[in-house]
Amino acid sequence: MSYFWTLLIYGVLVGALYGLVAIAFALIYKVSRVINFAQGEMMMLVAYIAYSIALVTDGNLYIQIATIIAASVVIGAIIERVIVRPMLGRSTFSIVMLTIALAVFVRAFVGLFWDTDSHRYPIAVGGEMVSIFGVTFLVSQLVLLAIFFATCIGLWAFLKYTIAGIAMRATASDPAVTMLMGISVKRLYSIAWVISAVISGMAGVLYANIYHVGPSIGSIGTRAFPAAILGGLDSVLGAGIGGIIIGVVENLAGGYIGSGYKEIAGFVVVLIVLMFRPYGLFGERQIERV
Repeated sequence: MSYFWTLLIYGVLVGALYGLVAIAFALIYKVSRVINFAQGEMMMLVAYIAYSIALVTDGNLYIQIATIIAASVVIGAIIERVIVRPMLGRSTFSIVMLTIALAVFVRAFVGLFWDTDSHRYPIAVGGEMVSIFGVTFLVSQLVLLAIFFATCIGLWAFLKYTIAGIAMRATASDPAVTMLMGISVKRLYSIAWVISAVISGMAGVLYANIYHVGPSIGSIGTRAFPAAILGGLDSVLGAGIGGIIIGVVENLAGGYIGSGYKEIAGFVVVLIVLMFRPYGLFGERQIERV
């Protein structure tokens, strides 16, 4: 297979990882208008917890899955209830600074409780190599792609057909009217944070399976944020597509221009798009009447 198509396919795989984290960003923002800059650190924390459990259980797959879900739910619920909820109604700048402080705290906690070295994740499944159309993949990379599409389809169905999902869309449109209809907005915020934490946790463990467990996992949040901006912060599925676009652009730039331009390329694309569509590719135009 040609060099271009190889770069493109691997870019899609990297973009799927960005897309999962970007979806987590967008889901929280869509419901509560909060940007969580600790998203990458949340996925890192879940990855470390899953890594420790995997060492104890010899990489038992079912225990790892249960650990990922349980740890993500607890982390998301605690952060929303204890840290974020008391700040609702405050200025956007205050909440942003709070999430940045949370990111710093989680990084320090991981370094203190575990260490700052990189470790190989004890893979239970997914370490085998497969070749498709002349391109070699890890099975775990294909699992990542499958989980990305399953997450996109699942969230689309959740937001469109479930009562909680419809209520979240209503809250995103007008929180005051939603509360007047007797819907608990705070509960919806909590659900959004928990779902976001589960998605981030899955992304963190998938990254650890493919690459390694280490503090660098947290940087994925920084690289996925432009993807959320590109797709549209108020568009959950758009953010996922933005992740694919950023991953492909980065990989092509690294392959044809130089590895040092990979991170820059994504931001350049975001800047160009925002010049023409300030609300992102799939975001909704905000119209204010005065």
